Amino acid sequence: MSVQRWKLTIEYQGTRYAGWQRQEDGIPSIQEEIETAIEKFCGSFCRIFVAGRTDAGVHAHGQVAHFDLDYGDRPLTGYTMTQAINAHLGDRPIAILKAEPVTADFHARYDAVNKLYTYRLLSRLGKPAFEKDRVWWTRRELDINAMREGATFLLGKHDFSTFRAAECQANSPVRTLDRLDIESIALAGDGQEIRFLVEARSFLHHQVRNMVGTLVDVGTGKWTPADVKTALDAKDRTKGGLTAPAAGLSLSRVDY
Repeated sequence: MSVQRWKLTIEYQGTRYAGWQRQEDGIPSIQEEIETAIEKFCGSFCRIFVAGRTDAGVHAHGQVAHFDLDYGDRPLTGYTMTQAINAHLGDRPIAILKAEPVTADFHARYDAVNKLYTYRLLSRLGKPAFEKDRVWWTRRELDINAMREGATFLLGKHDFSTFRAAECQANSPVRTLDRLDIESIALAGDGQEIRFLVEARSFLHHQVRNMVGTLVDVGTGKWTPADVKTALDAKDRTKGGLTAPAAGLSLSRVDY
């Protein structure tokens, strides 16, 4: 018996899925789709473990997972593994970008030292014709500088209870936010795409979406930048801003 651990780098569009995690009620999930594709390729079921479970409607450009495969003594390269899984995924909006053998002690979740999430927001009068499931669209103009000022209060190590979903199962609400950059890209017709680039070792459930929603409240003038600190210090979800829609969020990269 020859068991090899494999690391997968994965891209997917989460719009039509219940999220990463396999569902007991049979609702399609990213995990189930990939596990089924692997089983069709190798003839045996392999449980896959992921760096971070994404919610329903959330996307990924650089998700990472691992699984163990007993393929006997038959030769198997990363190229062949990548091609085989993708072939069985067919036209589903999921792609294996890279498969590579790793040591038996590698763990996609516990070995991760940094995660980058990107949140995309479209600010213009016209609705998105191409990417309605990939961005949060608002007709309102947003004050980028005010949002950037508000974002500074979130950097560093804090109790992020205000930005934590009620159903979050993390043992502690304390996290260290290493980066929260806000970029603006000018678009045709006086519109702009606003990108929130958020990095940390780990996040609470809905933390990125709740922070983005709060900063958008600052951008519209509903909140002042200082209100972000007041909300953070309250350690109370009811004192925070709205939860940004899932469609704009993507797990962009996981570092090891």
